Amino acid sequence: MSEFAELAAKAGALDAADELAAARKQFVLDEVVYLDGNSLGALPANVPGRVEDVVRRQWGGLRIRSWDESGWWTAPERIGDRIAPLVGAAPGQIVVGDSTSVNVFKAVVAAVRMANPVVGGGGRDEILVDATTFPTDGYIAESAARMTGCAPRPVTPAQVPGALSGRTAAVLLNHVDYRTGRLHDLPALTAAVHAAGAYAVWDLCHSAGALPVGLDEHGVDLAVGCTYKYLNGGPGSPAYLYVRSDLQDRFDSPLPGWNSHAEPFGMRSDFAPAAGALRGRVGTPDILSMLALEAALDVWEGVSIEAVRAKSLALTDFFLECVGAYVPDGRVESVTPVAHAERGSQVALRCEGAGDVMKALIERGVVGDFRHPDVLRFGFTPLYVGFADVERAARVLAEVLGEARRR
Repeated sequence: MSEFAELAAKAGALDAADELAAARKQFVLDEVVYLDGNSLGALPANVPGRVEDVVRRQWGGLRIRSWDESGWWTAPERIGDRIAPLVGAAPGQIVVGDSTSVNVFKAVVAAVRMANPVVGGGGRDEILVDATTFPTDGYIAESAARMTGCAPRPVTPAQVPGALSGRTAAVLLNHVDYRTGRLHDLPALTAAVHAAGAYAVWDLCHSAGALPVGLDEHGVDLAVGCTYKYLNGGPGSPAYLYVRSDLQDRFDSPLPGWNSHAEPFGMRSDFAPAAGALRGRVGTPDILSMLALEAALDVWEGVSIEAVRAKSLALTDFFLECVGAYVPDGRVESVTPVAHAERGSQVALRCEGAGDVMKALIERGVVGDFRHPDVLRFGFTPLYVGFADVERAARVLAEVLGEARRR
């Protein structure tokens, strides 16, 4: 039996034993191998009908009555409570709304304010920022630093323990590196930040819905994340903000709005913050995309995040095995850690001419993405990616690279 046949047979056996295989039927999929769910998740099949109901019946028929009768007003916290189990949080700590960038800004500024409760008398004037972060997080952190009179200091996650000091107010970190798929040690880094008397802000964009996070278990102070990747909420779906329950009465948002007021319909000129995570709200919720997200979260009913993590690791292990078997030595180099404890749910391969290689892969029905200057990035969403998909992706990659070498 050829190596191709052996691995194809192995893929079939793994798919037959997959306890999450049935979840695939809940998504709108075609013959394409879709490995870009770490940028935009596939469409859950129930979303179009739910959105049509929101538009035609709730907006078209009930109109303004839907704020009460259809539950529009409470959607941010209701949907937050549905996300909570996926990131290891108890109810009442997550509010949905705004973009990831806006929520990063809220969280970082609020963290600095909590670290320096006395205006002008705190002394904690430094924000540590993940030097490998998605660029926007860095931009936001620099702006937050200017606003709060702090100095931003870029450090890698590994450098954080040694960089912490009595000057540190807040630390902004990514749980999973968006380029390499490296999973950082959230429990240990959070503990180190707390030992220094500072506040930890975690960006969960590339981990929520792909692996256990344990926000409550590990005492994370503040966290943010998007919902259009592994949570499949749709393009531009609203982000979320986590505020640990015992910090909520101290959470001082830099963006107070009428939706975060204790009496939102009192129309008072002075601001009095609402109780709980509602302090993270700002303006009128973006109802259409928010309720599309709520519908998308139905696919998680009865699904264990631990089972998702187990399949994620199995998928990425099998992809690396197939790449190792099919792709000639020296053509690609994995920059994703081999160790499970350090791997998210993606594999990043360094490759000469990566941009052209990815274009060729997409033309042949294998969709990943390219990151400048030389990285092929493949995301594995366990709810709808199967092992046969993985084997096919590696085989097509080998074909594309072989043709490129011959040319």
